[in-house]
Amino acid sequence: QVQLEESGGGLVQAGGSLRLSCAASGIVFSINAMGWYRQAPGKQRELVAAITSGGSINYTDSVKGRFTISRDNAKNTVYLQMNSLKFEDTAVYYCKVLAGGYDYWGQGTQVTVSS
Repeated sequence: QVQLEESGGGLVQAGGSLRLSCAASGIVFSINAMGWYRQAPGKQRELVAAITSGGSINYTDSVKGRFTISRDNAKNTVYLQMNSLKFEDTAVYYCKVLAGGYDYWGQGTQVTVSS
């Protein structure tokens, strides 16, 4: 089992920045990929960014150049630095970890961008 604790969401004006963190505990030696998804009201959950244990990174097109994903393997933590936030970035952001062949999800953290 892997437990995930997210933090860093909040309310920010358009153009501002936020940093999300997701710390994993439990069977952390089996963690492979870590990533962030988001779900806006009335929309499907979508991948925002992901990073593998080898450091390969993938971003959805809408956040390229604005968001940066990183991970600290010593702390079993993944981060999402979000800059130049837009109103359309408003969503609940979820951390997801692939470990031991299973997906584990965080509880979600609300990010609200005011225009």
